[in-house]
Amino acid sequence: MTSDLRKLPTGFGRLWTAQTISSLGDGVSHAALPLLALTLTRNPMALAVVTAAGTLPWLLFGVLGGALVDRWDRRRTMWVTDAARAVLLAIPAVAAALDVLSIPLLAAVAFLLGLGGLFFDTAATAYLPDLVGRDPALLERANSRLRSAQTAMSGFAGPPAGSALLALGRAVPLLADAVSFMLSALLVRTLPAMPRPVPEVREGLLRQARAGASYVFRDRLLLGLALRPAVGNIAFLAVETVLALFAHDRLGIDTYGFGLLLTAEATGGLLGAGIASFLGRRLGTGTALTCTAAVEGLAILGLATAPNPYVAGLALAVCGAGMGATMVLAPSLRQAVVPAHLMGRVASTSRMLAMCAAPVGAFLGGWLATAYDIRTPLYAAAVLLLAMTAVTASMTSNRRVEAALRAAGATGGPPGGPAGGPPGGPAGGPDDPAAKDPSQESAPDLR
Repeated sequence: MTSDLRKLPTGFGRLWTAQTISSLGDGVSHAALPLLALTLTRNPMALAVVTAAGTLPWLLFGVLGGALVDRWDRRRTMWVTDAARAVLLAIPAVAAALDVLSIPLLAAVAFLLGLGGLFFDTAATAYLPDLVGRDPALLERANSRLRSAQTAMSGFAGPPAGSALLALGRAVPLLADAVSFMLSALLVRTLPAMPRPVPEVREGLLRQARAGASYVFRDRLLLGLALRPAVGNIAFLAVETVLALFAHDRLGIDTYGFGLLLTAEATGGLLGAGIASFLGRRLGTGTALTCTAAVEGLAILGLATAPNPYVAGLALAVCGAGMGATMVLAPSLRQAVVPAHLMGRVASTSRMLAMCAAPVGAFLGGWLATAYDIRTPLYAAAVLLLAMTAVTASMTSNRRVEAALRAAGATGGPPGGPAGGPPGGPAGGPDDPAAKDPSQESAPDLR
């Protein structure tokens, strides 16, 4: 039976349900936290502190967090993290009920929630190929469903629900998010346990973290996959920084219309996630990734030249579709070719690069708009995306992808099949950093 016809394992349904519930809670808090901060202060810098606090854990602990996830049981990491975040949210909820909520408390909560997100997201990324196997087609289907649910809950349902719940009381949206984390923890707790990819080893945490980062930077395929979101975040944050002003001043869009504009982008994201597997089959994963990157650049160019809100909405929808497909194809490929004992470190290194790039894009967008014109950041973002497409096209070509899949043994076997050794194609050979990672010598063969 081919991989396209095989079903996802039963446990995936519980993982999907857990992440769907958690994403709904994330959407609620994503809208509620800034609004809560706004009830406490009108100082833009204070509001920025609350927003930035949630991203700091990735900048400070991204690679180390991945190294810890590679040492820990991944299922336990997920459910303990979600349970801890549920308890954490009770603190600002009680503070809000007692009318002692403050900006420093909100910033601290945002930071700790971000730290929990680091461990949960990294562990979930590493756990998925253990659960469904390393068949690229199954991974694409699984990631497509997870991504679609995340977009629907955190992008569509969650924010309006958060705003509505806040009207009932400042503590209500926080308690709702806490309940979502607890339900997610209970569901994840019922998932099947997997063998730990790395037994107890004597190597230091920093050395293992460096080995994971080195594995990404010395493998052209993985580096290409990491550069796309990193460069993409510079471009997209440059656009996002000025998008509201651009929509108001150049397109004549009011607050309600701006919400619809963002909804168009989220709708495109759902479509892109849904057709990602089809694109991968028809074009090959490497070519599909190159095409989606080019589509994103051209769509931003279309947004910059949009004469009216309708064309702008269409451009954002097309851009969202490209992003949605990329966010299914790229993680699925990474999960198929990276050895199990390095998965956490590779995933966290890639995510950290993307997170570090975000503030650069925000600063770039603000500076270009101030120094030149409100459309300039959009043109710069389009040029940056298209240049990135050209640079990474050969790094993530079909030939390189197929060689890595063959080397990793990602041949479409059942979930209990080979977990994949270190790639012997683009990532293998005597210069493969995994060969210099002492933890690999003692890593079990997950067959």
